[in-house]
Amino acid sequence: MADTPRPGAGAGEPAPDLVGRGPRLGVDVGTVRVGLAASDPDGLVATPVATLAAGSGDLATIVDEVRGRGVRTVYVGLPRHLSGAEGSSASLARAYAGSLAQAVAPVPVHLVDERMSTVSAHRALTAAGRGGRRHRAVVDQAAAVVILQDALDAERATGRRPGERVVADDEGTE
Repeated sequence: MADTPRPGAGAGEPAPDLVGRGPRLGVDVGTVRVGLAASDPDGLVATPVATLAAGSGDLATIVDEVRGRGVRTVYVGLPRHLSGAEGSSASLARAYAGSLAQAVAPVPVHLVDERMSTVSAHRALTAAGRGGRRHRAVVDQAAAVVILQDALDAERATGRRPGERVVADDEGTE
């Protein structure tokens, strides 16, 4: 999937929604912890990176990960109810994604549906032999892996970045 310049884009700059080569980062936002996962440059496999304490330098750590890994896109999980409605957790994720988009610009940030990521993460950890209490330390990373892997699979299926693009406050202003 080659990058196609958008009108007015510089040479070699990808169109905003087309997928190009490069690592991606997945973020599972919670009130207590934030889980991170990263992909390989070809966007084939998501692997766990870290679990961060929410609100204690977590954004700065994510910015460092984005810059250090050369991340091309960040996917933040948007928790919705099974009905599709959004609650307080979705509001938290939207606010977090907005702050993150501002901090990592011009790297795009996309909100992607994560309705079942934590449930899937718990199931995978249980299947791997990790007991319930031992889940806490890694469940956020595992949920970030589920979020990112779902996004990578959607990229391969469509050739486009899935989800809703989060626009940083200073984007679109001149």
